[in-house]
Amino acid sequence: MNYIKLLSTKEKKEILKKLNEQFGVTEIPGILIKSGQDRLFFFSGSLDELEIRNIEREIPIERLGVYFARIVDDFPKLSIEGSQLLSSQIKKNVFELSKEQMNDWMNGRDLLFKSDMRRYYVMRYKGDFLGCGKFSAEKISNFIPKARRLKNKELEL
Repeated sequence: MNYIKLLSTKEKKEILKKLNEQFGVTEIPGILIKSGQDRLFFFSGSLDELEIRNIEREIPIERLGVYFARIVDDFPKLSIEGSQLLSSQIKKNVFELSKEQMNDWMNGRDLLFKSDMRRYYVMRYKGDFLGCGKFSAEKISNFIPKARRLKNKELEL
């Protein structure tokens, strides 16, 4: 029983192609690992793919690396860490938050925003990447997990 799947070069290129279309990303400098049906992890440690496979034969590995993205509707939706790992490459579909919007966002609230855009955008505040939101006609949907929200606190940045 395999808990994780190391993505092949072909699979990694397909993910990179989609990241390039959506965000302008041109390189993923590490190993991509799939866990479950849709969760992607990024690993850049000292183990190579062969060493990881050898360890996996002896010990079940449920996770390896940093949670990077989730595949939603056949496109990668970057996690907070995923957006930060690729921040130097992200050139497209970035939404710059105001201070008020950033506080709402970090408290887990959707942002009311009328738009004809229907895609994922990376949310950014003063150069800090804060994960992805999905634009719809009336709002930007927030995907920050409850455990990581600020719980009605206001940041002083």
